[in-house]
Amino acid sequence: MAKYMLIMRATDESLAEFTNVDFTEAMNAMGKFNDELIRAGVLLAAEGLEDAKEGVVVDFTGETPVVTDGPYGETKELFGGFYILDVASKQEAIEWAKRAPLTAGSKTEIRRVPTVDEFPQDNEWIQKERVWREQTGQL
Repeated sequence: MAKYMLIMRATDESLAEFTNVDFTEAMNAMGKFNDELIRAGVLLAAEGLEDAKEGVVVDFTGETPVVTDGPYGETKELFGGFYILDVASKQEAIEWAKRAPLTAGSKTEIRRVPTVDEFPQDNEWIQKERVWREQTGQL
C-alpha cells in the first residue's frame, strides 16, 4: 500500500459552476463520496481549505521572508482541499479521483507521499522522525 494525496484544484470555470450548485446537494454528494472512501478503508485524511483571500503567502524570494495577504496567485495555482488515501497503486488513486463529485472544470492533482523508509536512514533527522512517527503511531 502507498499513500497518495489528491489535491483538489479549482479553475475559474469550476468556481463559476459551483455558484449554480445547491450547497446541500454538494455536501450530500461529497459526504457520499467520503463514505465510500471510508467503507473501502482507504481514507487517511480529508480537509477543505478556507478561501484563499483569507490566507497569506510567506515568500522567500528575497533576503528576508515577505508576508503577503490573500487573495494571491491565479485561480489555477490554488487548491481548495485534499484527500490522503492509502491505496495499492497510483492507478487506484486515479480511479478514486475520477469518482469525486466535483464541478465542471475542476482538476485533481495526484501525488504519492513518500515514506520515511525512502530517505537515507543514517541521517540524524530521519532517525528522529522515525522515532516520532513510532511514538505517535504513524509508522
